[in-house]
Amino acid sequence: MPRRFTVAEAQSLIPQVSRLLRDAVAQKAEYAEAQRAIQASMERIMAMGGMTVNRETARQARDRLEAAAGQLRESVERVQELGCLVKDLDMGLVDFPTLFRGTGVYLCWKLGEPGIQFWHGEDEGFAGRKPIDDEFLKHHAGEAPE
Repeated sequence: MPRRFTVAEAQSLIPQVSRLLRDAVAQKAEYAEAQRAIQASMERIMAMGGMTVNRETARQARDRLEAAAGQLRESVERVQELGCLVKDLDMGLVDFPTLFRGTGVYLCWKLGEPGIQFWHGEDEGFAGRKPIDDEFLKHHAGEAPE
């Protein structure tokens, strides 16, 4: 069973989640850049009808790609170990499971937002975000009842 957060518990993790998510976004960009470099090299080889490949350059590009992938995976796993769900790295979306009136929902936070201000149902996603209001605060809960 996933960890369930209160708004206060989730809010207390925002500084840590923000740092990890910023790292993951940077690592994703590094991964994409390494992929582009490898692709460009392959296109040059194909355009020239084949040529001698500089093995050192190819190894460095592959190592760069693998390092970025490993660091990206590690950052996402660290967020998930906290009990959060990384929903979209491009948008910087993270969900925190919680309960509202006994039903599983998510507290929704986007990188750059000052704090947790929205929630949505498990099947609604970002488009279904609703503001956290007094009604939600009165009827939400953290850890699921045993």
